[in-house]
Amino acid sequence: MRTRLTLQEFLELPDDDTALELIDGQAVPKVSPKFLHATIQDALLQLIRARCRGRGRVRAEWGVILKRGGVDWVPVPDLTYISYERLPSEWRRNEACPVAPEFVVEVVSPGQSLETFATKARDYLAAGILHVWVADPQPETIAIYSADGTARVYSTDVAIPGPPGLHLSAKQVFLAAQQLDQ
Repeated sequence: MRTRLTLQEFLELPDDDTALELIDGQAVPKVSPKFLHATIQDALLQLIRARCRGRGRVRAEWGVILKRGGVDWVPVPDLTYISYERLPSEWRRNEACPVAPEFVVEVVSPGQSLETFATKARDYLAAGILHVWVADPQPETIAIYSADGTARVYSTDVAIPGPPGLHLSAKQVFLAAQQLDQ
């Protein structure tokens, strides 16, 4: 049986090209994104950053220090948005996000199940995150899980719930992704 890492031991692991998540005391490599995943992630990063400028920061692949079932957990969401109210703009440490952000985005890759993401979304919400977006490149939907316990799938021009100033629809996201290569 492998030794469980403490949060401090995990945070002290050397940096390399593989993103690691702390899950149940183990350093687990994150799935490497494929083309559609990376394209959706890039489109969302650009759209969210443009709409939330001056209110908070959005980052790709940034580890977040949370608790899951009372145990240290450091997931690496595809995107993380945190307001300057939760983490001041002056904060500039080269480390994992120390507080729960307002929302995170996960993009489904081939072979990953929506049920896995639904479970992960519930874990994020229990850890204090207000909204979890799960973008599925095929069939071009975004599932939203909210702190009030609701879950809804969006695929049209209907605005998706998120932080103040962020007014996006699933249709806008997937259209922006298609336009990245034009």
